[in-house]
Amino acid sequence: MNPKELKQIIEDGEGYLVEFKKKMGNIDKEMVSFANGSGGRIFIGISDNGELKGIKITNKLKSQIQDIANNCEPAIKIILKEVQDILIVHVRSGADKPYCCSSGFYTRIGPNAQKMTRNQIIEFFQSEGKIRYDELTNIDFNYNKDFDKEKLNNFLKISNISLVVPVPTILQNLGVAEKQGGKVLFNNTGILFFAKNLENTYRHTTITCALFKGINKVNILDRKDFNEDIVTSVDNAMLFLKQHISIRYEFDGSPKRIEIPEIPFEALREAVINAVCHRDYFEKGANVMIAIFDDRVEISSPGTLVKGINKRNFGKKSILRNANIASLFHRMGYIEKMGTGIIRMQELMKKSSLNPIQFEFDNFVTVIFERNPVKNNVPDSGKLNGKLNGKLNPELLLLLEYIAKHPGTQANDIASNLKRPVDTIHKQIRTLIKKELIERRGSRKTGGYFLKDK
Repeated sequence: MNPKELKQIIEDGEGYLVEFKKKMGNIDKEMVSFANGSGGRIFIGISDNGELKGIKITNKLKSQIQDIANNCEPAIKIILKEVQDILIVHVRSGADKPYCCSSGFYTRIGPNAQKMTRNQIIEFFQSEGKIRYDELTNIDFNYNKDFDKEKLNNFLKISNISLVVPVPTILQNLGVAEKQGGKVLFNNTGILFFAKNLENTYRHTTITCALFKGINKVNILDRKDFNEDIVTSVDNAMLFLKQHISIRYEFDGSPKRIEIPEIPFEALREAVINAVCHRDYFEKGANVMIAIFDDRVEISSPGTLVKGINKRNFGKKSILRNANIASLFHRMGYIEKMGTGIIRMQELMKKSSLNPIQFEFDNFVTVIFERNPVKNNVPDSGKLNGKLNGKLNPELLLLLEYIAKHPGTQANDIASNLKRPVDTIHKQIRTLIKKELIERRGSRKTGGYFLKDK
């Protein structure tokens, strides 16, 4: 820096990256505030109002400043430079935040070093990844009452892990619990995966699914909230999507028809799992949201991008906000944990001749799939009734049309959307099955009704 540049800095005055100090007093808190922020420079020998006072620069002075930097916790890296009789202390943005000095933690607010409050320190630790939600222990979760062993057994089966040691040991090996004082204490990862009913412990872990009429969040046609455990929630969310995403059918000569959804289910599933796996669970005022509109599907996850990921390298690099949660999903084969998910999703869209997925970043990460509704070759009411020689009454015809447009739908959803009693729907479904117009496929819990291939 030359005298001309120094003059310009003095004229510009103090700011987020520049601090003037007439003497060395309280320089430690200025260093800490810069290290906790974006870095900056402290100009010793200039008064607060920009008056150039100068200071006697000696090796002793430099050593004192270096000692102050080293005594911060952790030590702060600085570079000392001289311009005329002004000593410039370059403070780098710290790689091991947060930093503190003897008087506390400080951050840079505009041109000032401001001491952090307790809540600010907590938020800072969270944003820097020093406190991980999925690793925190919840002592209120009761192993004997709240833990579901069947869910653990299902996880072990899917993950090809043998139950050859006691359950508490398995839980410890998975990193979801530990034994203390004769008790099994779960961390949040264990609770999210193996709670009998997650709703009894956490409400913000819900996946909310909604079908809207039109392109705005005004008229809700269908809504479901899933919060039993995060694996079941993901599976139920996918079932909801399959019920409301159009499918076309192709035949290649084989007995079984080929189902082609308007949006690849694999891409939607990847987005749902990412939303659950990478959301900010410290944010308890919002849920993962799946919104289906006439023209798009939006899947939003609470929280900004994790530290170290930005818009430029999003989808190219992988940094895990919730490493424990990701690890268990990886064991189940739900994710790769290699940062390839976004690329794979885009390739699926391209292969299906669809527009690329769009992403929005603010206080949420939102994934947007453009819809390309496909025709199922389902005739309108007149043509359909004509094909059936008028053998169906209007209620049965409307039910048949609904199932044709929503393959895989369940009786409760039909009753809700057609505004009919569930018992009536079950009776009418039995009639359509008897007439060999529809059939049920899948398990009792997740299966649904489809038109017969004929």
